Amino acid sequence: MGVKSTATLLVLGLATLSLAPPATAQADDVAVVVSSRNPATNISLGELRKMFAGTKRSWPGGQPVKLVTRGPGCPERLVLLKLLAMSEIEYKQYWTGQVFRGEADAEPLTVPSVGMQKEALTVFPWAISLVNVREVKPGMKVIKVDSLLPGASGYPLH
Repeated sequence: MGVKSTATLLVLGLATLSLAPPATAQADDVAVVVSSRNPATNISLGELRKMFAGTKRSWPGGQPVKLVTRGPGCPERLVLLKLLAMSEIEYKQYWTGQVFRGEADAEPLTVPSVGMQKEALTVFPWAISLVNVREVKPGMKVIKVDSLLPGASGYPLH
């Protein structure tokens, strides 16, 4: 399959999502995804940072946030670490401390694949995750960050 055919299929597949990333999304852009049942359509970069740091624990309607992350070494994890300005070791120590102090029930759910991210979004309707824009699957709703979708000029996650 040629590059043009693959790109067309990607765009057509993403078009089924509520907020599909534009065809101009860069290969290294990371989308913020939630369950298709989540009414969120936009999140500020600051709110996203607070959610993934565990300091913002609920959505505007009061539903608890469920964090779903990829494992160490994955590109999405590297974007997460950049967002939080932490190294992998600092991230692990941070969450160990959060749990130890009773500030969090558990570390974020870490999954080894995009398929498991999709499944987690199905099981936990208030989950939020980061996924490479090329790997967004049906059932994953891409939400804007500071009113920008992946591929837009100034999009912050890559």
